[in-house]
Amino acid sequence: MTVSENGEWPVAALNLTSSTAGGLAVVEVDGILDATTREQFADFLSEVVASHGPDLVLDLSAVTFMDSRALGLIVHHWQTSTSAGARFALVGVRYSPSKVMWITGLAQRLPLYETLDEAKAALG
Repeated sequence: MTVSENGEWPVAALNLTSSTAGGLAVVEVDGILDATTREQFADFLSEVVASHGPDLVLDLSAVTFMDSRALGLIVHHWQTSTSAGARFALVGVRYSPSKVMWITGLAQRLPLYETLDEAKAALG
C-alpha cells in the first residue's frame, strides 16, 4: 500500500457477496481482510449464517491480504460450524496473501479446497 499524493493512506476495500450452492452458503471475499475490514467481514458472515444456517464455504480466491485477526474470525466460524454439526470449507486460498495460515500451522488443519466443486464433493 502506498500513501496518496495528499499524504493519506487509502481506505482498504473489501467486497463481499453471498450465494447458495448445494445447500451451502457461499461467501466470496474480494480484497483485504485486516483490522480495517474485520468488522465488516464479521457482520457479513453473521448475517449469512443467520439467513442460511451454519453450512458455510468461504471463497478466498480474490483476497489480496489477510492478517491474524481475520484468520481468527475464520477459525471462529470454522469451530462454530463444526460444533453445530455443519459443513465448512475454504476455497481458493493462495499462499502469498494468506501466509498467516501457514505461519500459524492452520493451513494443515482447516478444510482447504481448490474449487467450490471440490469442496461440495468433499462435504457431500
